Amino acid sequence: MDAEKRTPVSFIKNLLVARWRSLLLLFLGVYLPLQIFQLLAVQVWQYQAGFPWDVPILLAVHSTANPQLDILAVVLTKLGSFWTVLPILTTVALILLWQKRWRSLVYLLITALGNALINRTAKELWHRLRPDFWTSLAPELDFSFPSGHAMTSTTLAIILLILAWQSSWRWVVWIFGSLYVFTIAWTRLYLGVHFPSDIIAGWMVAIAWGTGVSMIIKPHLVKTAPVPGVQPATETTLLPEEQDDLAANN
Repeated sequence: MDAEKRTPVSFIKNLLVARWRSLLLLFLGVYLPLQIFQLLAVQVWQYQAGFPWDVPILLAVHSTANPQLDILAVVLTKLGSFWTVLPILTTVALILLWQKRWRSLVYLLITALGNALINRTAKELWHRLRPDFWTSLAPELDFSFPSGHAMTSTTLAIILLILAWQSSWRWVVWIFGSLYVFTIAWTRLYLGVHFPSDIIAGWMVAIAWGTGVSMIIKPHLVKTAPVPGVQPATETTLLPEEQDDLAANN
C-alpha cells in the first residue's frame, strides 16, 4: 500500500493538491500578466502606433474635457509619480524597520527599487513616443512605454495589499488601492501623455513583479520562538512522502 502511495503519479497529485494556491497565484499573478505584457510589447516593438483601439479610447477620454476636470487631472496625476509615492514607501519602510519585520522590509525595498529599474530600462528599450494629439496640461519628456505612473501606483497598491493581507485591513486596501490605480490611469489618458496600451503594460509588469517577489521573499513568514515540549514548525510545509524521505535520510 505504501509503495502505491509513493508512485510518481500519486506524488505529483499530492503536490498539486497541497500547492494549488501557490500555483494559482503563480499563474494569475505572474505568468498571465507577463503574457499580456509580451503581447503588448511585441506589437509596440513592431508598430509604434500600437493597437487600433489605442487612439479611439484616448480621444473618447479627451472628449470629456472641461476646465474642472483639467484642474482635477493635473492635481491627481501627481499622486502617481515616483516622487510622491517615495515618501509613502519610506514611511512604511521605517515602520517595518521599527517593528523589526525584516522580510516585509526587504520585500518592500526590492519591489519598489525593481519597479523603478524595470520601468526605466523598458522605456529605453522600446523608445515609444508619447501621443501628440493635443497640447497636454502636464507634458512629459521621456518615452511612453510602459507607463511609469501606472507601474508606480500599482506597485504601491500591491505592496500595501500584500503587507496587509493577513489583517482585517486587506479589503479596505484592495478597494482604495484599486480606485487609486484606476484614477491615476484615467489622469494619464485624460492628459494625453499615454496610450491605453502603455497603461495596461505598466499594470501587468507591476503585478508580475510584485507578486513574483512576494512568492520568493514571503514577507509574512516569521521565525517562531521554540516552546518547550512542542516540535518547532518547519519553514516550509512538506508532503508526507517528503517527510518520510527526510526522516529516512536522517
